[in-house]
Amino acid sequence: MSALAPSHRGRLGRRAAFGVSAYAFGVTMLGTTLPTPLYPLYRARFGFSELMVTVIFATYAAGVLAALLLFGRVSDDIGRRWTLLPALTLSALSAGAFLLAHGVGLLLLGRMLSGLSAGLFTGTGTATLVDLADPDRRANATLVATVANMGGLGCGPLLAGILAEWGPLPLRLPFWVDLGLLVPAAIGMLAMPEPKEGARRWRLRPQGVEVPEGVRRTFVRAALAGFAGFAVLGLFTAVSPAFMGQVLGVTSHAVVGAVVFAVFVASTLGQAALDRVKADRALPLGCCGLIAGMGLLALGLAVSSLALLVAGGVVAGFGQGLSFRAGLAAVNAESPPERRAEVASSFFVVAYVAISIPVVGEGLVAQAAGLRAAGLIFAGVVAAIAGVVLALLARGR
Repeated sequence: MSALAPSHRGRLGRRAAFGVSAYAFGVTMLGTTLPTPLYPLYRARFGFSELMVTVIFATYAAGVLAALLLFGRVSDDIGRRWTLLPALTLSALSAGAFLLAHGVGLLLLGRMLSGLSAGLFTGTGTATLVDLADPDRRANATLVATVANMGGLGCGPLLAGILAEWGPLPLRLPFWVDLGLLVPAAIGMLAMPEPKEGARRWRLRPQGVEVPEGVRRTFVRAALAGFAGFAVLGLFTAVSPAFMGQVLGVTSHAVVGAVVFAVFVASTLGQAALDRVKADRALPLGCCGLIAGMGLLALGLAVSSLALLVAGGVVAGFGQGLSFRAGLAAVNAESPPERRAEVASSFFVVAYVAISIPVVGEGLVAQAAGLRAAGLIFAGVVAAIAGVVLALLARGR
């Protein structure tokens, strides 16, 4: 194996390199959600609208999509390390943009850089963990990648919320801590062996979005469920601070961060639950979770109940995790081996479009009709999309 080749003597062993990669994966994703509980503070300082909050958030998704479509295959050409190191650099630059922010411009730049770092790391980080794992433990490596990804996304709001609530400089300290966490990740990445020897010649190969005809029926069901689930994640990471502050009267940044953390933990548990649920039941159960979660969320907004809003987020998060992993597994199983990566990338494109466009739409409705009405409409639309998937599955049977 390349990780043990003589040319790599003095570098980290495979097990240590695996740990470093998982840590770097988690820290990079943590940086992408740090701003979540801080948006009300930015609004108060810079005086922009809730719609602008959703636009700032959606800029992240644009960065992810650009990285996926333009650089999705680059680690096969230049190697894993030389793809992940720029991703860590972009994450650090994003933190720097937030530290220097004195208006909307640098916030948008910071979110774009954050999205680029996440887009580079998501696929390559998963591939790196699989490459470094022993052949008989590669399924576990995929689970570790899932935990690092979703766990990092959940820890970002929790960390920022705690620091903003009880620490000094609430709009600065979280990003200084983020930079501190990135330092050992970069040092470890420099010290680890290259899991996959690439051609060492960079080629820009933009990746199209196309699905083979034989996979389209399965892809449509999975992509619709993925769209609904990722829209929920987008809602909680972009708009939940405003819901809790303006509708429910919750002003604690730590509480906001903990609620978003709970949603991502539930998503992680939902993805892990696929191993215990029959394959043909996982996607319907996940969609039912999304519908139930949106019902609880809508009820929580209607009666101004934090407990119901949290319950709705956790139930919907679990449904998102289960339906997402089940849908992706079904798409991968039916895709031709030579086009599997292309189809999976198309699936992720749909997912990240779902993070951005519905959230911006929610911001537009909130500006016109108020946050409560926007949240109720959003919950109804997500539940309706999940219901369409259930109808398609029933018709398929």
